[in-house]
Amino acid sequence: MLTLLLRNSVVCIRQANCANVGGAIRQFRITIRQEAQLPNLSPYDINLILRENEYIQTFSEDDSIVRSYESNQLSSNKPCEDSRTEATFLHKNGFICGIFDGHGGPACSQVISKRLLRYVAAGVIDRGTLNEIIAKDYNSQSFLRCHNDKADFVSEIKNIYENSFREYVKTISGQTAQDVAFEISNAFMRLDDDLSKEALKHTNMRTMSVAMSGAVACVAHIDQLNLHVASTGDCGAVLGIQCPETGQWQSKKLNNEHNADNLKEVQRILEEHPKEEHDTAIRNERLLGQLAPLRALGDFRYKWSNEVMDKYVVPTFGEHAVPPHYYTPPYLTALPEVQHHVLHPNDKFLVIASDGLWDFLTPSQVVGLVGEHLNSKKVLEPMKLPPGDVTLLEVSKLLAERKAGRARKPLDQNSATHLIRNALGGTDYGIEHSKIAYYLSLPQDVVRLYRDDITITVIYFNTEYITKLNENT
Repeated sequence: MLTLLLRNSVVCIRQANCANVGGAIRQFRITIRQEAQLPNLSPYDINLILRENEYIQTFSEDDSIVRSYESNQLSSNKPCEDSRTEATFLHKNGFICGIFDGHGGPACSQVISKRLLRYVAAGVIDRGTLNEIIAKDYNSQSFLRCHNDKADFVSEIKNIYENSFREYVKTISGQTAQDVAFEISNAFMRLDDDLSKEALKHTNMRTMSVAMSGAVACVAHIDQLNLHVASTGDCGAVLGIQCPETGQWQSKKLNNEHNADNLKEVQRILEEHPKEEHDTAIRNERLLGQLAPLRALGDFRYKWSNEVMDKYVVPTFGEHAVPPHYYTPPYLTALPEVQHHVLHPNDKFLVIASDGLWDFLTPSQVVGLVGEHLNSKKVLEPMKLPPGDVTLLEVSKLLAERKAGRARKPLDQNSATHLIRNALGGTDYGIEHSKIAYYLSLPQDVVRLYRDDITITVIYFNTEYITKLNENT
């Protein structure tokens, strides 16, 4: 038995008795024995932690497809490697948002969270409007109104990024517009290419740190009844659908995870490389035995040629920065899968989140929790009787539903916070305070073994407007 001493805890690792399959798989059982008592967090302390980063944005316009959205973030890594962005279009009636889960540091996720949606926005607006915008004095801020955006790039980096964006806009303005899925994919790939060029042209640690770290992304673009979800990596998006007859909730996944559990994705990578590399391209369920997501932005040490690696990476980061068995790059792509869904009145909300949430909850559980939260919030509003004649039995039923809803009233007004609370503390009998306190009290040097960064955005649709649009089509 191997014992590793960590702050406030001891980790005991025992190798389990199992067959050595191909010499590549070893199973371990990890148990933790606390040497010092964890901080005793009160319910008040827990609420402060869980609600620190929550945000709610409501849209009052009758012709807005999105009625509101709610977001929150709970970090595990220090600094947090997740980022998020939400925005409305300035030149059309539309909404766009994204979740970005970084790895190898926060640099890449922070940068693409502030750049990718603007690349997408420039690509999906009609070319006539685009040319009107660029005929004036424009920049990357001319396409979207970002909400809850409190930071900006330093001037040196900002100028580099603005120049790249202008070159991108100049390129697409002279091209014939394609369908939305193509334009979104093109924005992903162009930004990724710009990250590479910026790192190699402006050889400083800021641009290189973005290129050497990486991030997966899940972006939702909503234009009238058309919802497109573009995903690269292992974030997740799920639609909450309510049956009008029964009130029951149904979930619909709108993306595929790009990891070793996705056999089509594994097969794609193996087909892109010689047969001699089939045992090394993916090892231990990771790309080249190292990277869990099989698609990502950044991570250019899995994309650059050997010549570029020798010239730019090895002198700065050393030979160990080159992955083992790095024979026929690129091994990684930023190309997203894009799914299209036409919104109907039964579609009530969309949840996008980093994998820190999906490690705890299934898509159906997430939809059930948000649906329950939505129903409970409705009973806090003034009671409205349906139009026309109403029977006493119908009124009695409405009152019974409101009474039941009040009994299920959640602790959190924000549905993203509600999800985090249930992810960490949910049991078959309700929320367990001690369970949440345990997860929130783990020392920094072991917390990542138990939970990842969690970032969530819940988008609520305007049912009345969706109904109106469906009636007119």
